[in-house]
Amino acid sequence: MYAKGMEENKMKMYQVCITAVRQTVYHDLMAQYENPIEHTCDVRQGQQWVSIDGKRPEGLCLSAWESMRPFVEALAKGEGNFFDGWMKNPMSAMISCNDGFRPFSFYIEAMQE
Repeated sequence: MYAKGMEENKMKMYQVCITAVRQTVYHDLMAQYENPIEHTCDVRQGQQWVSIDGKRPEGLCLSAWESMRPFVEALAKGEGNFFDGWMKNPMSAMISCNDGFRPFSFYIEAMQE
């Protein structure tokens, strides 16, 4: 049971837009180190998701999510300006997934009302 007025004190959470911007593929590293695999990544350039309350959006690769989760959670809480002015938009970040052979870069930004 909430105390009277408790709902008003809840922290405002922002939605965070996640956009798959670009994928880089390192064929030389794949040839040298990776065992052949049939299926790798379902992410496509330009694909977008929206994180609500800092949670992983349905359909977003779990591995990619683990790379960006701390930034998404911080943006959802209204935090930003990562690494002291790294991004032109302080309420955003550019994060890559952790696939060393074919990483995707994701632009994440807090959505303003």
